[in-house]
Amino acid sequence: MFFLMMLYLVLVLIRPQDYPALVDALSVPVLQVVLGLALIGWLASRAKSFAAPQYLLLGLFLLVLMVSKIVNGWTGGALVQLLKFGPVVAAFTILANAATTPRRVRTTMWVFVVCATVLAIHGIEQAQTGIGWTGEGLSQGTRIQYVGIFNDPNDLGLLFVMCLPMALYLSGRGGALGLRRLFWWAAAAVLLFGIYLTNSRGALLALVALVGIHVWQRRGLLSAALFGGAGLVGLMLMPSRLSELDIDESSAMGRVDSWYEGIQMFLSNPLFGIGADGFSDLHYLTAHNSFVLVLAETGIIGYTIWLAFVGYCFRMPLAVLRMRRAPVDPTADAAWAAERRMASTLFLSLCGFFAAAFFLSRSYIILLYLLAALVVGYYAGARQRYPDLPVFDLRKDLILWPVLSVASIVFLYVLVKVLLATA
Repeated sequence: MFFLMMLYLVLVLIRPQDYPALVDALSVPVLQVVLGLALIGWLASRAKSFAAPQYLLLGLFLLVLMVSKIVNGWTGGALVQLLKFGPVVAAFTILANAATTPRRVRTTMWVFVVCATVLAIHGIEQAQTGIGWTGEGLSQGTRIQYVGIFNDPNDLGLLFVMCLPMALYLSGRGGALGLRRLFWWAAAAVLLFGIYLTNSRGALLALVALVGIHVWQRRGLLSAALFGGAGLVGLMLMPSRLSELDIDESSAMGRVDSWYEGIQMFLSNPLFGIGADGFSDLHYLTAHNSFVLVLAETGIIGYTIWLAFVGYCFRMPLAVLRMRRAPVDPTADAAWAAERRMASTLFLSLCGFFAAAFFLSRSYIILLYLLAALVVGYYAGARQRYPDLPVFDLRKDLILWPVLSVASIVFLYVLVKVLLATA
């Protein structure tokens, strides 16, 4: 089962099934077949767990996606959403049940980083020759892209930012006369260069946020603020699209307009929204914000469920980082330190993903739910190793998540109003 999920992850990231030269040659939907085999293996296994609240929340979110189409007048749309998002739920469930040991979590990180590095190398070739080995050319003549779900430079940048903490974590393990550490450092450098070549402002801002959060964890808020300010100024001085960042710039203004339209869509259909995948039917641009997209398309009900899903994913590694254990012996202390490093890596990957996703409409992509599955699987294993870690019970948070949902909606509304007023 785990091997099949790693193969599935490779197919999701490398995507040979989307290479123009192979599209017609592959008569079998390899991605779906591998996931189906992994699902059969999981169903046949005895080791099934649904203890984490994310399992229920993701199932409920799928239900809301289906209901949102029905209440907006298209009953057949429920089946479309089931076929579209159902495999995402399956992949999340299987990987979260499979990647519960430190070794399997590291193996999954290994696959993420190696595949992302391959995509970055493809981008470097693309930048040098104008076309990559996939046959895909540059986007807008200057920005690297890939095939399939990564044919947008912003998506590519998001992947690189998400995988960067994993590469640095893997570099800390050493071994093989230092060659292993050198390999992962090289991979991290390639990912950094790949972020630059995507010329994605969202990815560059996410990179600053990622490093700032890491500095905050190590040095405190003041150091993080100073670094964040200096890093942002430095990036704006670089020859990239970030130097053009201004609220009056057409691309930035288009994003704010999309956020405003998304909030108006929510207000017109506050319970179940305008229906999944309906945003682009009512506005010429996408939402350009993963939170606004869910809010507009699934209403307060779907948004609260999705926000709770995301929130628990952040709370799990934070629970490990906030837990204090008295010194026991050198071996146990070293094991706990390793546990915290892994939790910190997953937390930073989540931060990188959502810092970039705040400027992109990536609420439903498989990448998010595979990362979430890795977090859930890791925490399930961590609780087995350290039973003192808290149990997250959705029943205890039935008031918390609606309150946070409303508060975040108010924040988005005020943010949009301020940005529009200053434009």
